[in-house]
Amino acid sequence: MHPSFTKAKIFASLALIILTFAFTLPMIAFHGTLNNINEGKSEEISSFSKSVWNLYNQGRYKSVATPKESHNNLDKMIESSSEIGVASMPIWAVSLEAPNYPKEAFPEGIPVFFHFDGFSGEVHEMNTINHYVGMDPMWVGGKLEREIAIYALLLLSLIMIYFIAYHHKIFRLGMLIPVVLPILFIADYSYWLYWFGHNLHDWGAFKIKPFMPTVFGDGKIAQFTTHSYPTIGFYLLVAISLLSLLAILARGKAIRQTSV
Repeated sequence: MHPSFTKAKIFASLALIILTFAFTLPMIAFHGTLNNINEGKSEEISSFSKSVWNLYNQGRYKSVATPKESHNNLDKMIESSSEIGVASMPIWAVSLEAPNYPKEAFPEGIPVFFHFDGFSGEVHEMNTINHYVGMDPMWVGGKLEREIAIYALLLLSLIMIYFIAYHHKIFRLGMLIPVVLPILFIADYSYWLYWFGHNLHDWGAFKIKPFMPTVFGDGKIAQFTTHSYPTIGFYLLVAISLLSLLAILARGKAIRQTSV
């Protein structure tokens, strides 16, 4: 076998491993768990789902209202009615700072983390702030994306597995999907920020003109200072993208040199 065929398999395998353990596995394990919690059916949550959530939430931000003894323990989080986020890796982080949220109470401001399949952080508090300026709660946006995310990633994983196993051109084209994943996320995230900022309601106690929230960097909304930056999940998406691109290039090189 041409060495570039081997390299292509290695690059694609590494991309698949990152995708699986950062996103697909925790999404599958936690699928439907929040619904069970919200419906008072916590007894239906499997021990596997709890173990995965506990593992993936080590070291992650917990709401200031969450008792410390409940951190990283889903059973205790449920018992204390704490705010529970999804298990997959967070991709983008947004935080707000304002005079009415003192540093002593909120040392990191009001942070919210965006995932493929949901949110984590101070989600309730952020929705309260959004309501204050006439903005819809976050769950209104990206419903379809969150619903299909797990199936889209499973399909993507299957494409990567076929790329590793077979040399057909169609699988090389399919590998372009993980290459553009970071761009797709930013594009979708930016669209929904625009939608939220341009679909304000009259119920807001504080009236502001339609605006485009900050996608990347620091900004200002009313009396709030905003911070919007990529976090660990996005950097993993970039790694998946680069490895997938290297796999395509290596496969192309091998095919060209073996067909001469």
